[in-house]
Amino acid sequence: MGAIHVRTPKNFVLEERLERYASAIEAAPEGYAGRWREACATAGGAAFARLHLDLGCGKGTYLVERARREPDTLFIGMDQEPICIAYAAQRICEAELRNAVVVPRSAQSLGSLFAAAELDAITMNFPTPCPKARHAKRRLVYVDNLLSYRPLLADGGTVTLRTDSKPLRDYALGQFTAAGFQTIWTSDDVRADHPEHPETEYERRTCEMGAVVYGICATPGADPTHEQVAAGRSQEKS
Repeated sequence: MGAIHVRTPKNFVLEERLERYASAIEAAPEGYAGRWREACATAGGAAFARLHLDLGCGKGTYLVERARREPDTLFIGMDQEPICIAYAAQRICEAELRNAVVVPRSAQSLGSLFAAAELDAITMNFPTPCPKARHAKRRLVYVDNLLSYRPLLADGGTVTLRTDSKPLRDYALGQFTAAGFQTIWTSDDVRADHPEHPETEYERRTCEMGAVVYGICATPGADPTHEQVAAGRSQEKS
């Protein structure tokens, strides 16, 4: 999430794009913690039934398609790369969606953006694997990061990882266990097994070259023991 710099296309003026599509960007999201469903509802309309976080939303292809399919769910796309925020906001505006918004923040901000048990789902699409052992803490599926997601999830809430890196998916299996999550499903071909997940731009390009999408979906179980967490922290690099 934001770990890879996104190149600025020719004739792309970032400030102009951000201003043009500002209606889909929440620049001060901290003030919405605990009230996203109500605050983002249309005037006079009912609060959204569910809240789904697309963590590291990239250019918003997945975010927009999921929001189209699930109008009763509020989708929040988060990314710390300004160019990605601009593209995702543009897609939201052009699709005239009222159930999607993007926030320019990193994963480290989650605790200040959402209240306890506020999120129904977190999706991580093709996060940077950070394969070097010294960079383990940067992985969105590192045990300490997974522990930080737990209190934000509602009962039955889920965390889903989709990746073209089998080593990262396999590493994540151990990290989810270490963080006290229960696996709902794993897949060696998410596109075939779970078509409810639309493609991202990155996914489309890599799959055209023969890549496979691996995945895991898990939900919080009993609180992990200190021994479980320690085992996760000592797990081999992906």
